[in-house]
Amino acid sequence: MSLFDYVCLAFALLAVLSAVCFALYYHRKTKKTLENASKMIDNAISGDFTESVFDESLLSSVETKLAQYLSSCSVSSKNLAEEKDKIKELIADISHQTKTPVSNILLYTQLLGEQDLSQESAQYVSALSEQAEKLSFLIESLVKGSRLEAGIITLNPIISELQPLLCAVNAQIAPKAGAKNIAVTVTETDEKAFFDPKWTAEAVYNIVDNAVKYTPCGGTVEISVTAFELFCRIDVKDSGIGVSEEEQAKIFTRFYRSPRVGSLDGVGIGLYLSREIVSGEGGYIKVASQEDKGSVFSVYLPRES
Repeated sequence: MSLFDYVCLAFALLAVLSAVCFALYYHRKTKKTLENASKMIDNAISGDFTESVFDESLLSSVETKLAQYLSSCSVSSKNLAEEKDKIKELIADISHQTKTPVSNILLYTQLLGEQDLSQESAQYVSALSEQAEKLSFLIESLVKGSRLEAGIITLNPIISELQPLLCAVNAQIAPKAGAKNIAVTVTETDEKAFFDPKWTAEAVYNIVDNAVKYTPCGGTVEISVTAFELFCRIDVKDSGIGVSEEEQAKIFTRFYRSPRVGSLDGVGIGLYLSREIVSGEGGYIKVASQEDKGSVFSVYLPRES
């Protein structure tokens, strides 16, 4: 082998060695960049929008853009928190400013109703009292809904027995059901689920209240529980007017009321609140119904946290 051949071989080995070194460097650089980007993404998921140290090479362009994105997210998160605080203050002001006037209206209408009035005046006072109570309920429901949406009200679900919840709902609805001669039956159960006792009782009561409201006098409302592997299902079955298929997706929206029930009391917010509460606990609500054949509202609550 000549000297020229040795020189060519040496250059070839040098070129191969250089290529291997460059490949190792490039691999290490890429790995480091990806590790930094991965770390920043993990931090962003946990709520930390600060970027780590990065260089300005072409290889790290993705890392640079991610850093800029995280910086803008940090500003957006701060602005969102400030807006949320403003909403909390606004809701608190509305609740405080309206509570006293509405309470006074209810008090004075009650006092006025105790006076010796003519039949016509008594009817006016009764109508005024009814509208004042409706206004009070509407404001209270709006405040509750807004607090849930803004995160002011925190749901605290725990593993609890369902029977006490159902008994509390039954006791609360008894006066309204009795006034319409509607039989409300509660099937006993020893099942447990993961829910907030206070707020879930309100969610279930809203559903039972609707069942009583839209069931004719002398009808029935049945409350039962069925256990599955992951969920417990609370069924509220009534013999009421039912819900058409096209309306079943609308009844859980805020302020929706069917044209069929326009003459009955209601503001169309009870089912909306029920859905917000139950979904906040990891559950959901379904409805099966036909017009004039009653309805079954099913509340699914997780069995475990």
